[in-house]
Amino acid sequence: MEAQGVRTAQLRIGDQIEAWHRGRLFHRGRVTDVVPHLELFWILDARTGTRKLLDPEALEIRHVEPAPEASPAAMA
Repeated sequence: MEAQGVRTAQLRIGDQIEAWHRGRLFHRGRVTDVVPHLELFWILDARTGTRKLLDPEALEIRHVEPAPEASPAAMA
């Protein structure tokens, strides 16, 4: 069964994505680099803060809205 979703050629640096596998969220983050001819891309993982290499052949990739930034007033 082939995963459905966003293809590597549709991704741009700065896009916010989620990577799902078998109905479970595995990664969420911002795209930092794309290599379309290899069908691979990297994200900065929102949970761990580390860079992850993702394979869209193994994961369902979805574009998502960026998380809202906390305003300075809300942090006080």
